[in-house]
Amino acid sequence: MPVLDLARRCAALEPELSEAIERVLGSGRILLGPETEAFETELGDFCGRRHVITVASGTEALRLALVGLGIAPGDEVLVPALTAVPTAAAVCAAGAIPVPVDVDAATATIDPAATLAAVTDRTRAVIPVHLYGRPAALPEIGVPILEDAAQAHGALDPRAPSAAAAYSFYPTKNLGGIGDGGAVVTDDDELAAAVRLRRVHGMREQYEHVVVAGNSRLSEIEAAALRVALTRLDAQNERRRDIARRYREAAPRLTWQAPDDRHVYHLCVVRVADRDAFRAALPFDTAVHYPRALTQQPAFEQFTRSPCPNAEGWAAECVSLPCFPEMTDDEIEAVCRALQ
Repeated sequence: MPVLDLARRCAALEPELSEAIERVLGSGRILLGPETEAFETELGDFCGRRHVITVASGTEALRLALVGLGIAPGDEVLVPALTAVPTAAAVCAAGAIPVPVDVDAATATIDPAATLAAVTDRTRAVIPVHLYGRPAALPEIGVPILEDAAQAHGALDPRAPSAAAAYSFYPTKNLGGIGDGGAVVTDDDELAAAVRLRRVHGMREQYEHVVVAGNSRLSEIEAAALRVALTRLDAQNERRRDIARRYREAAPRLTWQAPDDRHVYHLCVVRVADRDAFRAALPFDTAVHYPRALTQQPAFEQFTRSPCPNAEGWAAECVSLPCFPEMTDDEIEAVCRALQ
């Protein structure tokens, strides 16, 4: 049994997925066309936010949002020490300095107290990561909050006091496409305009470039595929919640990520002291997200300011179990039996 099966996901979207791709190919419009516009509108309605700006990846969504917020070289951005590397890489790509902050031992998301303790006179933003699909606390420390929602489609509160949220549409995500993609979601008119301008070479009108910027466009094929996937997202998130509930009930002795009603279980993660032996004993595939905290990554350990024992503890013990909507009930029961 795989930990994830993208072939099943694509099959579950048929025939609408193939029809959407054929629609784009027949239109002759490949970039920044009606599919992109429609997807941005539909995702905005889903998220309860006024602006959605699609871009080339989740990393680009973070980077462009930071640039749009005025983050400049030498500025510090607080990030959780337990996250996928792109969270910190996007800060570096914006010219700023990522500062790893320890996570809460129960939730595996950024610790508000540790965040406050990490503030300096150069702190300009904080990026809480909704890790594994579990909503994180949003530390209000007097700087803009940029939510990393790469794993949390459908989990965010639209009333949250954040400047924006950055999404990824990498194929494994709850709202996954058929290639790379991302989006910045915000109610801030100025931020939306800044990101929209910078995703297409800083071009305000044809051949009029008003800021120096690169290219970060989403393809029409990707947008069309995501429109199909978005119609299934609520139901698929509920299926993920049901799978995780059944696992937890079958194995209450295991150490699980602290529950939350909005958790969408992009990953269903358990902590075990002897990870290698635990994984080897299971009759199905598992994965590890993530085996090193930022403080343990060769490229990013240079940014460490203070110890992050909770993040490193999670990194040493986390195991991701199969948890995808297309699992059969028999497969779910097989996992439950093995965990007991």
